[in-house]
Amino acid sequence: MKVNFNLNGRYVSYDITPGEYLADTLRSHSVLSVKKACDEAACGACTVLLDGRPILSCSFLSARVEGRNVTTVEALQDEVDEISDFFADEGADQCGFCNTGLALTILALRKELNNPTDEDIKHFVAGNLCRCSGYQSQFKAIKKYLEAHK
Repeated sequence: MKVNFNLNGRYVSYDITPGEYLADTLRSHSVLSVKKACDEAACGACTVLLDGRPILSCSFLSARVEGRNVTTVEALQDEVDEISDFFADEGADQCGFCNTGLALTILALRKELNNPTDEDIKHFVAGNLCRCSGYQSQFKAIKKYLEAHK
């Protein structure tokens, strides 16, 4: 079966199998920023934006993106680079495996909430697991990034 959607600003049409998940579809078409880690929608490494909202692509059926907009970090490189700089300044990016999913989540947070509280930030990024840090430096970096964009 075919699925037709907008990927990073361009129309694509991919052959998929019934039951195929979006993470697998994207990776099979060389969108390698979408990581596969837990395959259980528990870590956030596979996060992409679907119509501007973060989803976990490892548990989202590819057929459900028909006619929709999917965005990965490849389309938002300048924004992701800026977030990465804030992370680096706070010593928050150690191995970097979680960074792409976390960056997309932060970009969605910035668009969705004008003045997020600390609790809003924690709630929004709760599904993004990091195996390297204790989250404090990441939280500081996110707050500084959001403050810089008020």
